[in-house]
Amino acid sequence: MQSVDQLDALREQVQQWRDDKRSIAFVPTMGNLHQGHLSLVRRAQELADKVIVSVFVNPLQFDDKNDLSAYPRTLVADIEKLESVASDLVFTPTADTVYPNGMDEQTVITVPSMDNKLCGQARPGHFDGVATVVAKLFNMVQADFAVFGEKDYQQLLLIRKMVSDLNIPITIIAGETYREKNGLAMSSRNQYLNAKQRDIAAALYQNLLSIKNKLEQGDEDFLALEKYAVKSLHESGFVPDYVDIRRADDLERAEKGDKSLRILVAARLGNARLIDNIACNLA
Repeated sequence: MQSVDQLDALREQVQQWRDDKRSIAFVPTMGNLHQGHLSLVRRAQELADKVIVSVFVNPLQFDDKNDLSAYPRTLVADIEKLESVASDLVFTPTADTVYPNGMDEQTVITVPSMDNKLCGQARPGHFDGVATVVAKLFNMVQADFAVFGEKDYQQLLLIRKMVSDLNIPITIIAGETYREKNGLAMSSRNQYLNAKQRDIAAALYQNLLSIKNKLEQGDEDFLALEKYAVKSLHESGFVPDYVDIRRADDLERAEKGDKSLRILVAARLGNARLIDNIACNLA
């Protein structure tokens, strides 16, 4: 596996693959890789001849400087994991490579209707940073496909809308959420949890499944279901940001008669802010 940190070296390799008529898939990450990330790499390998993974902790998407400084950087271990699944290239740019003129002078992308709800409301400016860095990485890598995990469902829809609105020639593929044995969605932030908190954290997924079950049984009192889940999470030791039932295609609030739904949750437990979601199709 190749490891490059300069844009010229990346583009030289991409051009060589293009000359050889190779298709390319891309998996952007912030490192601290786990099996969920590796499942996205495997999905990418099903789609294309070559797979590029980026490892870059993007300062532009952090609304809390302490969160940025605390975010785990594990590049040596990340490279070993990518080698274990035979990734073709890892791109590890610095902030100076991604933002050569500094972040204060960086053109910023705002994706309307996706940045003002759920995690966008809880973390102002976060999704502007996500959209901006992903657009830049797309232009750097110039892949045919990009794979994003469904755990970050709002991010997935935001990237799809950005790609559509800006006519970026790349196909966005969703990878299924990879879970621990107790149902907890795998996340780099799970390492902030101690053993007891990891057991408690399973309640996130259980609450989602409970809401889904009640919806499938015909319960249409969305607000009551959300309030009950928030109360349950509080009692388990969480500090919930939200538990929401939304339309799956645009994340607007679900109404009676909507069939394709997404149930989403964000909550703090100890030092970790955890998110999760599941689909609920009533058709």
